Order: sequence, then structure tokens, then C-alpha cells
Amino acid sequence: MRFKSGTDIGLKRDENQDAVRCEYFGENVLAVVCDGMGGENSGKEASTIAVEEFFQRFSEGYNENLNDEEIRRLLISSVSAANSVIYTRAKLDFNNFGMGTTCVAAFVTDKLAFIVNVGDSRAYLIVENEGVFQITTDHNVASLLYEQGRITKEEFETHPQKHMLVRAVGVEQTVQADTFIIKYENSISLLLCSDGLSGYCTDTEIYDVVTSSGYDNITENLIALALEKGGRDNVTVAVIYE
Repeated sequence: MRFKSGTDIGLKRDENQDAVRCEYFGENVLAVVCDGMGGENSGKEASTIAVEEFFQRFSEGYNENLNDEEIRRLLISSVSAANSVIYTRAKLDFNNFGMGTTCVAAFVTDKLAFIVNVGDSRAYLIVENEGVFQITTDHNVASLLYEQGRITKEEFETHPQKHMLVRAVGVEQTVQADTFIIKYENSISLLLCSDGLSGYCTDTEIYDVVTSSGYDNITENLIALALEKGGRDNVTVAVIYE
């Protein structure tokens, strides 16, 4: 199991409010991508706290004897731990009012990939000779309207509320996270990213870069793709591959 990650401020922002971290847990890999929001430095603070608290909670609760359901619950509790710290921080300092962050994380073993997400940072499954397939559901207004059948797929792509979140870490006292479990046999490739990539690049464009890059320079090339598309947001990627 290997991983690569990278982040870039982009071409339009004054600060990089994304955060990313990947680590081994024995032979397994945990990767987390967060995209902060809030005025001044609050967005960066929120994403940084989320990554740190997520890893701390997961590290405290993890052991190699956990079953699948226990791992899933540990991922959810890791998100909740981050939520509690960020929410409390915002309550104690009015300058941090509205601070919050997305969070997408993957814990990959030799047979399973466990994924948890809140917000619109995404996890993709990369399938050779087929494409990239979004695993997570975006928690934003446009996605909600699309799921309700109130807008079309074409309208969703350009909807003005595509980046308006309906769920985020740290905004409310409690947070609801989605979880996914993917079984695989011989190999797996996952891409986690902030919407600085997925919000401005199509799945086809992402897949074309993935297939033409090779894993040694895949993160750099994905970031370059986002910059070529205008670099209007911070862009962060993490790739896990077996």
C-alpha cells in the first residue's frame, strides 16, 4: 500500500485553507483531506484542527484487532471529535464565528477501503480502463436539489449554490457523517480531493491525468490540471494505491 498527497494555494486565494495528512497504521493507510471555511484565518485553523483531531482520535481508538464495524464507528467518532473541538473554538472566540471545514477520509486495508465524509470534498475510485467514479455524496445545496429532482444534472454543474454546504464539520454541535465500505481483491486506487480539483475539472479530465501520469507524479499533475483550469480555489489531493 502506497500513498501520495499534495496541496496548493491556487492562483486566486490569499491563503491555503486546505489541509491533508496521510500515515501508515501497520500495513494500512489513513488519509484525510479537509477544506476549511471562515473569515480571516478561521478556515485554515478549522481544517488544521480537523486533521489533527481526526488522527488523534483514530490513533487512540485503533488496534489491529478491530472488526469492520468497529473501524467504521471509529472513523465516525474521529469526525465527531474534530467537530466538537472546532465548534467549541468558534463559540469561545467571536472572530471564529462560522468556522468549519469539509472532511473526507479513507482507511485502506489489504481487502477493504473505509471512507467517511462531511461536506463536498470527494473520494473517487479509480478504475483502470474505465474511469473515475465518485464514491461520496456532496453535502451542498445543488446536490440536495438534484437528489430531490428539482434540477437536472446539467443545471447542477453550473448551479450558483453548488459550493454552499448543507453539512460541515464544526458548524453545529453535532455532525452527521456518511460512510462507505468498498471490498476489493488484488488492488485498489483511491483519490481524495478538495473541490479546488473536483469543482473545476470533469471526471474525464481527472481520469486522463491519472492514466497519463503514473503514480510517482500523479498528485503534482492533478494540481497542475486545477491550475490550468484557472486555479480559482485551493487544491488538495491524496492518492492511495495498492
